[in-house]
Amino acid sequence: MSKPKLALYWAASCGGCEIAVLDIEEKILEVDANFEIVFWPCVMDPKYKDVQAMPDKSIDLCLFNGGIRTSENKKMAELLREKSQVLVAFGSCAHEGCIPGLANLYSKDSLFKRVYKETPTTENSDGVYPQPVTKVPEGELEIPEFQEKLVPLSAVVPVDYTIPGCPPQPHQIWAVLEHIIQGKALPPQGSVLGAGLKTCCDECPRTREEKKIKRFYRPHEIIPNETQCLLDQGIVCCGPATRSGCGGLCVKVGIPCRGCYGAAPESPDQGAKMMAALSSVIDSQDPDEIEQIVNSVADPVGTFYRFSLAGSMLGRNRK
Repeated sequence: MSKPKLALYWAASCGGCEIAVLDIEEKILEVDANFEIVFWPCVMDPKYKDVQAMPDKSIDLCLFNGGIRTSENKKMAELLREKSQVLVAFGSCAHEGCIPGLANLYSKDSLFKRVYKETPTTENSDGVYPQPVTKVPEGELEIPEFQEKLVPLSAVVPVDYTIPGCPPQPHQIWAVLEHIIQGKALPPQGSVLGAGLKTCCDECPRTREEKKIKRFYRPHEIIPNETQCLLDQGIVCCGPATRSGCGGLCVKVGIPCRGCYGAAPESPDQGAKMMAALSSVIDSQDPDEIEQIVNSVADPVGTFYRFSLAGSMLGRNRK
């Protein structure tokens, strides 16, 4: 009996999701024993034509990590969708855009201007930008075209399931793979796998008293009480707006939740929910004082939409 075929692909992301697969430690041997890995550019050297030659739907499971930022990302997403029975948005970048999605605050032109002209270490007096096609004596060189904005995987192809996290936690990755190895029925299409059905606050052991606060702190500005809710102490913690499933790893060691498991269930926009949560703890009725308290939040977009801007209702800077 042939093994089910597994593919993994890395688009616009840091590659942490690739490492997370290896973080399941010795269970990676069970993956090898139970799957035939047919495509994994991070560890093998397949060519685009090799994937094209595969029969449609011949890949049983594809874990696709990374957002869609270039023409190549989009092309591979479409190809792997065509070749895969089950396509999974694997990790925060594929799910909601993650850190690369924060570049949506800027236009393509402004990004290129900064990277290729204005950085202190750049010498480019001729103002040369990368071109999709460049003619050389040997012929034409092609590189992927940089798109105007980054979008999640689901914006370009239908996605069967999502495994959130930056990166997904190893125990959650293994839970999904083990489910398939054991031949269990898959949940309804569109389900979020390897995560919980509540918020990160439900996994947090800290005591919440819903105190009112006069200012917000960044983690380095305060030594938090070890048992009290971080938000009650004025530390911006995204637990109220973030899906459970990570085990509350950050909050258990005094670091506020960053929001990497994505929007909480039944919440269409993580950033909007987080802003609502913060507004409920502000201790003032005076408009000027409220503005002062709100202004103590450093980098609101990077705080509230760090992992989800590209997949949010905003999507990008509208200016």
